[in-house]
Amino acid sequence: MCRKAHGSAFASMLRVREAAFQWARRGSVITYESSPGTRRPFCTTCGSPLPQDPTPKGVFLPAGPLEGDPGTRPAAHIFTASRAPWYEIEDALPCFESYPPGYAAPGAVVPPTPAAPAAGGVRGSCLCGRVRYRITAKPLLAQHCHCSRCRRARGAAHASNLFVAADGLRFDSGEEAVETFRVPEARRFGHSFCRYCGASVPRVDRSEGIVGVPMGSLDDDPGIRPLRHIYTGSKAAWFEIPGSLPQCAEGAPG
Repeated sequence: MCRKAHGSAFASMLRVREAAFQWARRGSVITYESSPGTRRPFCTTCGSPLPQDPTPKGVFLPAGPLEGDPGTRPAAHIFTASRAPWYEIEDALPCFESYPPGYAAPGAVVPPTPAAPAAGGVRGSCLCGRVRYRITAKPLLAQHCHCSRCRRARGAAHASNLFVAADGLRFDSGEEAVETFRVPEARRFGHSFCRYCGASVPRVDRSEGIVGVPMGSLDDDPGIRPLRHIYTGSKAAWFEIPGSLPQCAEGAPG
């Protein structure tokens, strides 16, 4: 659910005391209840994930939009039994298949059975299930992007995007529920999301003849793996890039 909500390989959440948090400005917000008691707010204008309502444990907020260094670092990976098949955990942080120690689990978590690509193509969907799509052509490329716009849009350490030709993706349902936000001064950046749950969904760019697919929204293994990290010069201060994939300080070469 976190992967779908953020459209990325994983969510990165920061917990603070309620007294240490305040809104500087709060615009139009929708909250989607993805499971009983789990409420996921998002901005209705751009689809970015927003801080959750206070709980007895504090306020949980997505770390991707942070502009400065919070002075703390990720402590663990949780729910690794549901890890995306296209993402390898390569750092030395502790891993927990479900809830970490000290958290009361509301029930047993059954890891999903990894799905092979369907006969009609690689499937994907938003968090609430209204938007469903499938990739019908061979993907062109997959990569992680660390630019500040992608981090804000996904509320995560980085975006993980797959690209396919514009005629290589079709919506099976819910295309009318897709909203797209574009930064006026940006040449290519845009964020498409489901207006009901805020989850990132494919963005079709007819002018470029390409579709950017948030890999966290995939239901099947696409077969392709991320090739590199781009815009690492803008990476989050609290995130260290693990593994040996090539890193580009700006965009991809060429």
